[in-house]
Order: sequence, then structure tokens, then C-alpha cells
Amino acid sequence: MSASINIDRIIYSHRSTIALIIQPDGTLTVRVPPRTPESQIREFVEGHANWIHKKQLQIQAAPTPPLKNYHAGELFLFLGKEYPLKLVSHSQTGLIMRENIFYLSHANLPSARESFIHWYKAQAREVISGRVSLYAQMNGFAWQKIRISSARTRWGSCSAAGNLSFTWRLVLAPLEVIDYVVIHELVHTTIKNHSTRFWQRVAELMPDYKKRLTWLKKNGRFLTIDGR
Repeated sequence: MSASINIDRIIYSHRSTIALIIQPDGTLTVRVPPRTPESQIREFVEGHANWIHKKQLQIQAAPTPPLKNYHAGELFLFLGKEYPLKLVSHSQTGLIMRENIFYLSHANLPSARESFIHWYKAQAREVISGRVSLYAQMNGFAWQKIRISSARTRWGSCSAAGNLSFTWRLVLAPLEVIDYVVIHELVHTTIKNHSTRFWQRVAELMPDYKKRLTWLKKNGRFLTIDGR
């Protein structure tokens, strides 16, 4: 393999083909079938070197998420919309949102980032669990547990046992984008790979899924705080 191409992560999974994934931070993940020889993986990566370089250059040239200063009036995303932060003098526990305004006490400023993440995680569990239950009931899917993670480069996943995992960062996206990720993972409870049959099933349930997926690919880097 060319020395200029670095494989940052190899994931062996129950699939029939090799897939290249350029993560939002520019790193390269290669998903491969079980027991795929390293020589075959390297040969595949070499054959797609131009595509990999092109995608990584696009990421490098793209704007980066602005750093948060947690000052009064600063805007924070929730369900695809931005809401201002208001600092208050009275004591309160953590971060609250009321009437489309985030409220944080001056005393909690040193832990402002942690307060936002705690709030986002709680909202993600409530919102995403509701959407999973809705679409599962509508379409006859069965799932086991829902976990809210802090993953940076993966929006959701489905284990072999039917356990679903979603990153809290997803709750910063519009609801229609959240719904796409939910449908994607629910379909994985019955189809474990990304075969043609899988995407056909996604399209049956969500005919405009490509539009939602495109939004996520284009804007996913901004679904974060402090650029982390």
C-alpha cells in the first residue's frame, strides 16, 4: 500500500464487501468481511487512493465548527435550530431550557461544556427513544435496549442482539435527520449489512432518505460543541 495512505481503523463485520469510510475528522475506516487478508485490504485501499485523497482534502478545506465561549447570547443547536444562552446570577442546578432560551448560572460556567453535554444526553434519550418506539411500532421492528453514547464519528449502531446505540450529538440535528438514523438502525435489526436489500427496505420506509443522508454528510461536522 502507498505510504501516503494510512488506515486508521479496520472493522471486521458480517458483510460481503469492503467499504471505505472517511470519517468527519478525515481518518480512514475500512469495514471488511470476517477473515479478510490484510494484503487484500491494502490492495483495495491502493486501488481507491485517488478517491481517498480527494475526500480527505475536501474535509481539510471545509470550515471547522467554531469554538464555544459560553457567553451571553451565544447560540446552541437543538433539533436543528439555534437557541441563545442566557447567564443568570441565581443558583440553579446545571443547564435548563425554557421558552427557547438556554439558562446557565454564572456559578456553573466552569463546567458549562459538561452541563450542555449532560442536557443533550438527557434530551437525546427522550427524543430518540420516542422516535424508535414510534417507527418500530409502525413497521413491526423489535429492539432490545437503547444506549446514548458520546461517539464522534458514528451516528448510530445496531448490535447482533438488537441493542441500539445513538450518539447524543444527533439531537442537535433536525428531527427528520434523526428519523433517518433511527430508520437506518431499525432496519439493521432485520438486515445486518448494507446490501441492496437493506437500502431498498430503507427506501420503502423513507423514500427521501437520500436527502436526509446528504444533509447529515454535509452538516454532521457542526453537530458538536467546542469543536469536539
